[in-house]
Amino acid sequence: MSTAALNALYARVAPAPAPVVRLTERDRRRDGQDFPTVPVAGLELDVNETAAALFETSADELAVPVPTTDTLYAALQAAVVELGPAGIAEVRETFAGLPADEFEEVAGCRQFAYRLALSFWYAGARSRPLTVGEAAVALYLSPAHRHQADALTTRAPLLVSRSIRQGAALVPLETLVRLGRAVTDEFTTPVTRGVTQVNHGAPGPSRSGVTAVTPGRDWLCRQALPDHRRRRFCFDLMRADTHQPSPLLVRLDGGGHVLGATPPPGPDGTWARTLRAQW
Repeated sequence: MSTAALNALYARVAPAPAPVVRLTERDRRRDGQDFPTVPVAGLELDVNETAAALFETSADELAVPVPTTDTLYAALQAAVVELGPAGIAEVRETFAGLPADEFEEVAGCRQFAYRLALSFWYAGARSRPLTVGEAAVALYLSPAHRHQADALTTRAPLLVSRSIRQGAALVPLETLVRLGRAVTDEFTTPVTRGVTQVNHGAPGPSRSGVTAVTPGRDWLCRQALPDHRRRRFCFDLMRADTHQPSPLLVRLDGGGHVLGATPPPGPDGTWARTLRAQW
């Protein structure tokens, strides 16, 4: 599909234009910081202090089912009330020395702290990483994928990451979210089985057979991403390759979405993408 045709298609579902913002002016990181602090109860906690506070109050028990970011933030607020600034200062150094590969709870709390830091990356907004489906859609639409499929197959350094950003910039971000959800549903919803009755005109009872019923796809997905093979390739690559960075999706408090910075990797050294959005 041509660029003009895609633009006409997206115009049918595009939301009202988001206000023009300069994210660099909203970036909450201070000079020399890799991550912003997490504002809570008048304090500004770094990622280690955030993880330590969550760990000391057993917030790792929230891991199943996967909590929303608001649930994590409420747990952090409760932890700060319970521990106080002095209590957090007392445990932060000890926690920093705990090996995540030996203590699952430590790894979980560090991942929670990472999520909170990403969420508060910008002032007046909340942000999260792209999901598997959203990154797959961006990769599908990117010019690099259309012209350098062999290079993507070999996972050339940073080519995939650059392609994700290029592809995401081609569509309204609300549309990217919708397409990403549709692609995720397509490749993660179990195929259902239906029983059919087969009778070839002969007398006697019908013979039962089993047919596969695949999940339906969003009409926009069918139009914008018609190549099933390429959809599958992009989805599988984004689900498996966690060493390729992807940018943040930023939801402005005043409405609308913009594409944000590419954050450092998580505490496990990867950019693991989730199947569902974690706001």
